Amino acid sequence: MSTYDFDIAIIGAGHAGCEAALAAARLGAKTVLLTMNCDTVGQMSCNPAIGGVAKGQIVREIDALGGEMGRVIDATGLQFRMLNRSKGAAMHSPRAQADKKAYQFEMKRRIEDQPLLTLRQEGVEEILVEESRELRVESPEPDRDTASLALNSQLSTLDSPRIVGVRVRGGAVYRCRAVVITTGTFLQAIMHTGETKTPGGRAGDGTTGTMSDSLRELGFELHRFKTGTPCRLNGRTIDFSACTEQPGDDEPVPFSFLTEAITAPQLPCWLTETNAHVHDVIRANLHRAPMYSGQIQSTGPRYCPSIEDKVVRFAERSSHHIFLEPEGRNTWEYYCNGISTSLPRDVQDEMVRSIRGLERAEIMRYGYAVEYDFAPPTQLQRTLETKRVAGLYFAGQINGTTGYEEAAGQGLLAGINAALKLRGDEPLIIDRSQAYLGVLIDDLVTKGVDEPYRMFTSRAEYRLLLRHDNADRRLTPLGRRIGLVTDDRWQQYERHEAQITRGTEWLQTNRHQGPTLEEWLRRPEIDWPAMLALAPALGECISSARAAEQVVIETKYAGYIRRQAADIERQDKIQSILIPSTFNYVAVPQLRKEAKDKLTRVRPTDVGQAGRISGITPADLTVLLLYLREPDRLV
Repeated sequence: MSTYDFDIAIIGAGHAGCEAALAAARLGAKTVLLTMNCDTVGQMSCNPAIGGVAKGQIVREIDALGGEMGRVIDATGLQFRMLNRSKGAAMHSPRAQADKKAYQFEMKRRIEDQPLLTLRQEGVEEILVEESRELRVESPEPDRDTASLALNSQLSTLDSPRIVGVRVRGGAVYRCRAVVITTGTFLQAIMHTGETKTPGGRAGDGTTGTMSDSLRELGFELHRFKTGTPCRLNGRTIDFSACTEQPGDDEPVPFSFLTEAITAPQLPCWLTETNAHVHDVIRANLHRAPMYSGQIQSTGPRYCPSIEDKVVRFAERSSHHIFLEPEGRNTWEYYCNGISTSLPRDVQDEMVRSIRGLERAEIMRYGYAVEYDFAPPTQLQRTLETKRVAGLYFAGQINGTTGYEEAAGQGLLAGINAALKLRGDEPLIIDRSQAYLGVLIDDLVTKGVDEPYRMFTSRAEYRLLLRHDNADRRLTPLGRRIGLVTDDRWQQYERHEAQITRGTEWLQTNRHQGPTLEEWLRRPEIDWPAMLALAPALGECISSARAAEQVVIETKYAGYIRRQAADIERQDKIQSILIPSTFNYVAVPQLRKEAKDKLTRVRPTDVGQAGRISGITPADLTVLLLYLREPDRLV
């Protein structure tokens, strides 16, 4: 039997796996990235785009921490747009259309170039563990009382098995001390197109075989979700003259703070729409749609419905937008954003050719739905390490999320924390007030998911502080502290901060016709060009457009920012009170049974997290605080 020795094994080379592998290797861990197919590293299974509302903020946070997604999309993007420009700064969100194959190859090259990182084509079949102690605690029977459940939960934490490696197809073993599972939609995956069912997590690829069985044997709970994708068309057969052009920005904004400018020519996207006849075709064939025939019974993403769902749920609408998005500079393939479907092939043919501009369009790839296993994320700690097995981390769609950006962010944090744990350092846990990544992880491990989770700006309580433009200021010091931010990048950051500080002080100490320049800038009608007209010397003080943008936003929103900062400080005084991992909730007599059950299952690390658990009331928190402050009461 062949054996290989590594510190960390990453299973799956999608967006989560790539970020996890790069982070772990850059932090000094000897890392292996295991994928079923080396030709699909970093592949975009669905929409060939990065960013969007709230997602763009996540990409910039990944970049600020030292991740790779932002730099790769800057190098391979086809079109860049800043969404919500007409709204306030907190709502501005960068988005870029990607050259799908160029993105994939660029990410693969960076994986291959990375020291301490090995890429291998392997199918992982089993997670290998050993018991930390001789005592093994059996799972409680369903009829055991809550006290037994709490006791066993605490003992399981102390005596949980730990990772020793993985076994791949053919019997070879990769020995390691940590494993990050980033299998995306490939766990026991089935693709649906009409009545046809095919094993696989993506067209042209297979499924993960026995991985789900291995996780269940280790005691993990698995459920099923579904997602879908639309057809792709041959652009040579599209009548673009019948569609509306959607150009990119004249001055595209890069994702990475290291990218000076986007210089590659941009390609347009195009807009068309469905019509009443298309909707009639869909309604007439709903009985053949897997979601409506009963063939699929798992839950899909509510915010990104299939065209079948749109027609049923929004019956009063006579049309729905379709965005025709190029998949690359060297292909005619176009992605049909807005008509995700699992209808049969013949129905897709009729549907597409009934749409304006697509009357002669040729379908290159038919749409389909995918059902797959995921592990409810309440089984994770905030580091993304599982509670049940030491050294085992989950990241990406295995946690019930959707989206390249959410997956990449989880992969980055899982890879970081796995490497930090192996070298004996404190974990990186990002608070909700620090980043959208903090909101994402806290939502997952505290609240769980009942549908595929997508990030929205509305999920963040302090979104005015969590803007895309200040992600580097929020997170680059964290990236530097753990070792992912290089010297060159840190020097660039310090120069940027120095300009902001210098410019802010200059505004506060110089006047124009009485008021300070800072007071002038707070006026709604005054923008940066107007400030330079008032005080030309300001241009010498702040030469960087990015630094000027920060000064303008921080000045104009200063009152709101101070208010949110004060709110965070007040909340932190109570919410940051830590809860011991062995705290016995069952022994607290005044806690309701529901509260005991949920607190025991989630095992929050602090009072703030406890309060965000669904069903935990303010009264429960009051009781909990009493016993945390006076632990002798439990004796």
